[in-house]
Amino acid sequence: MGADLLAMFWVLIGILLLVFMIVKLKIHNIIALILSGLFIAFAEGMPIAKMVPTIEAGLGSVLQSLVLIVIFGAIIGKLMTESGASQQIADTIVGKMGTKLLPFALLLIGMIFGMAMFYEVAFLITMPLVISIAKEAKIPYMKLVIPTVAGATMGHSIFPPQPGPMALVNAFHADIAQVYIFGLIVIIPTIICSGVLIQRFIPGLEKMPLGNVMKPAPRMAKADLPSFGTSLITPLLPAILIVASSIVKNFTAKNSGLYNFAGFIGSAEISMLITVIVAMILFGYNRGMKGTEITAHMTSAIEGISNVLLVIAAGGVMKEVIINAGIGDKIVNLVGHSGVSPLILAWLITILIRILTGQGAVAAITAAGIVAPMIAAFNVNPVLMVLACACGSNTMTLMYDGGFLLFQQSFGISLKDTFKTWGGLELANSIVGLIMVLILNIFI
Repeated sequence: MGADLLAMFWVLIGILLLVFMIVKLKIHNIIALILSGLFIAFAEGMPIAKMVPTIEAGLGSVLQSLVLIVIFGAIIGKLMTESGASQQIADTIVGKMGTKLLPFALLLIGMIFGMAMFYEVAFLITMPLVISIAKEAKIPYMKLVIPTVAGATMGHSIFPPQPGPMALVNAFHADIAQVYIFGLIVIIPTIICSGVLIQRFIPGLEKMPLGNVMKPAPRMAKADLPSFGTSLITPLLPAILIVASSIVKNFTAKNSGLYNFAGFIGSAEISMLITVIVAMILFGYNRGMKGTEITAHMTSAIEGISNVLLVIAAGGVMKEVIINAGIGDKIVNLVGHSGVSPLILAWLITILIRILTGQGAVAAITAAGIVAPMIAAFNVNPVLMVLACACGSNTMTLMYDGGFLLFQQSFGISLKDTFKTWGGLELANSIVGLIMVLILNIFI
């Protein structure tokens, strides 16, 4: 028991060291993550000859599973923006659902964009559209921002092939189609609570000023926009291919040609590659873009997410150290004596890492190394473990979190108002999401 507690202590000290380096010393996240990982390795007595291979394995494991997914997602988002597909989705859904159901329409829009692309990209694409909608509908802008962000953050946190949930699926060997199915059951009541109902408990939404950074989106002529069907189906194509692949595999003999082909098409990388090619054709060539213009947009998209991608990869170092040092197994021993549900503990561990590091994907990846042994030890459904950690990675954060700062700086609001809005909706996402996971656990 003493050795197990000591292992948790060193992990906690390593995470606090990470926060100190990022917040106080202003050291770049990549360097801070690697140094924190090395500290935990030394503290746990890992042989020095094993440390460099552990760093390489940690970086490599994340990059090999996520690099193409993140890059392809950024490209799809860029092509959607440049072609007007983003505007078409927003205009059509809002037009069909009307002013009364506007918050629910924006929950749906946010979730679609969160599923389809990296969160920061989804935020920067949707917010100018939301401000334009609020201006036209004469509604205080924050009443529409909250549901959009609630949908986008949960969509990004729960659904593959986004990096956090994809890392959890790989670590826990979860069925990806079930993650989509059960994820929908979790996300619908969650975002209604965090995006719509929560507004009743946040005073002063009508009076929050809008700064000069975020402007209404420039409008493209309706005749120049791609069709709604094309605009909607394209970003959702990876999810469609992955679920369809899982269905085919369930009704096909293992290792048959059709089974293997379905697995190939339904892999995250290939489904995203197919979607990029479809987006290039439908949002690029069919819209009159030349090959050089499409390539320029793709290059710009990749440049925009390169730093984020490397930070996520560096988070893999801490995960690998935790795995190689056997810290996950030691925590399992502690859990066996605590009586706490492994799902709740996994959620708490991920929340702690998210709050301290300010990175949702890093929290999910790091928690995966700690939590994975619990699945076999306590016979936990791996899909529910994915969702518990995903909800934990999407929680209330502090001033050094990228999402917090993006929200606050974009709208020019005070820290107090940021905690009330961003903080409140993220806390609701996390808590309601966990409650839904625990309810599912009763029946599954």
